[in-house]
Formats: sequence, C-alpha cells, structure tokens
Amino acid sequence: MPISERAKQLIPKARIVSFDTWKPLFPQAVIDIFQQADDEGRYLSDEELAQIQSLGQAVEVATAREIRDRVTDIVAQARAQVLAKFPNISSPGGDLYPPERAEACWRDFWHFLRCITYGITSGQTQFTSASGLANMELLYQELRVPLPAMVAGLEALKVFSLQPYAAQQQEQLAPYFDHLIKAMKQF
Repeated sequence: MPISERAKQLIPKARIVSFDTWKPLFPQAVIDIFQQADDEGRYLSDEELAQIQSLGQAVEVATAREIRDRVTDIVAQARAQVLAKFPNISSPGGDLYPPERAEACWRDFWHFLRCITYGITSGQTQFTSASGLANMELLYQELRVPLPAMVAGLEALKVFSLQPYAAQQQEQLAPYFDHLIKAMKQF
C-alpha cells in the first residue's frame, strides 16, 4: 500500500517528544543529548546516560537503561497481547494487514517506549509535544491506524515494562506511561 503525499508530509511532524518545555529546567548540553537521540530515533546510549547523570540531570538512569535493554522482549509481549485481544487484526481484511502495516505498528511500540525512557531519565512526566501528537493523530487518521489496538499496545507496554519492579517503583514509573496513554486515548 503506497503512502499518500499527505502522510509523507505528516511523518516528519509527528514527533512524540518536545524538549522546548525543558529549556528552563536543564542545561542546553543535556537537551542536546536528548534531542540528538530523538532526531536519530534511538534510545540513549550508556555513555549519554552517564553524561546526563554526571551533569546532575538524571532521575532514573538505571531504570531507563533496564527498559531499553529489555525493549525487544517488552515489545514482543505487547505485540502478543494485542494479537490475542484483536485476533484477526493482522489477517487479510484486518486493520494491520498486510504484514508491513503490522510491522509499522510494532515499530511504533518501540518508539513509544523510547520516548517514555526519555521522560523517565529526566524525571519529566510531561514529555510530549502537543503539536507533534496532533500531527501523529492526523497521520494515524490518514493511515487508518487502529487506535484501540495502539492504546491496548501502550497499556501492554506499561504492564510488561513495569513487571520486574516492586509496587512502589511501579507507582513512581506509571505516570510516564499514563501520560502517553492518555494522549493517545484522546485521538
């Protein structure tokens, strides 16, 4: 299925994270580290996490690293849960058919978790970009992305990401996930 011109225009604008509100809170060097990783669509490296921590600007480096290191398993578990909840979604005629559509969905799960780890690292539960999410909503409408499945996936990412932690730490980490879940539910 070819991507429409409108979708091509929306893709670069559909960015989950914005560091604009972080400027009064963090030195520019810290923002630059986050921005570069986000621009490259990747998780923070161990070196970047250490650098942020050395600047006294990191809250949950170990947790962000642990989630990053488990991302493949977390996404696989979330994918399995979505497929169990929506059993025909990736079958012919389903919203995530052909397979390329499903792969794009699972890739989005990976990116959602990446952005959540930025929030966790910095201690910023309000890590999203209003304009980026508005453009993501338009993009998802254009591509006919099944929003109930995406929200279910985000909820599963939360469950499987937090599973190894004690109840108190789960309670501290939940708002990072809930912030993005709430935003996606408003699409």
